[in-house]
Amino acid sequence: MLGALALALPVLSTAPASAAPAAAASVVTPCPDLPPLPYKVHASAVTIRSKASTKSTAVGVLYKSHKFTVHKKSGNWLYITDRTTGVKGWVSGSYVYRDTRMCLD
Repeated sequence: MLGALALALPVLSTAPASAAPAAAASVVTPCPDLPPLPYKVHASAVTIRSKASTKSTAVGVLYKSHKFTVHKKSGNWLYITDRTTGVKGWVSGSYVYRDTRMCLD
């Protein structure tokens, strides 16, 4: 009787997990054909410094609403130009970020 019960059970698929539909197998990657997103200030204001150090002289303030250009990086510091005021100097990367754009492959 036990044998008849075993025959009545449905047969489970033995297909490997990699046999998922193509849409579910999409990979998220950066979008190399699109320009990078702009940097933004993560705090209400960030001190612009003369050197890439918290102990260097403050030369200005970069406010959240200001637009700025990043020229180079050194460790966790970015050398910027505040396009609103024209002030150039270093800001900590802890307060400035760049969003990343991801595309489905």
